[in-house]
Amino acid sequence: MDRFTDGTWQSGVLSSAEPVAVVFWAEWCVPSRDAAEAIEGLAGRRRSGPRVGLVNVDENPRTTERYRIQGLPTLIVFRGAEPEERRVGLMSREDLARLLDKHA
Repeated sequence: MDRFTDGTWQSGVLSSAEPVAVVFWAEWCVPSRDAAEAIEGLAGRRRSGPRVGLVNVDENPRTTERYRIQGLPTLIVFRGAEPEERRVGLMSREDLARLLDKHA
């Protein structure tokens, strides 16, 4: 499980050879904390699929603004430097697992 920052965004996400699923979240937002916990749990059990990581929106304003994050949690799957899929709002673990499988 990766924790991306404004400083590691380019090398960790945009330059990645594999897809990367990123949850934008905040400590004060209960649904986004739940989403962060869910993706952490799934990441620990998966052998394939995209890399997964988190971006704390309060600590990383440049990346948050760049992708116009307005609702939390927001999940974006990146393939190369391009966002491939975007979901806003809390997803069930089952839906999240299906989304990750789709981008494997």
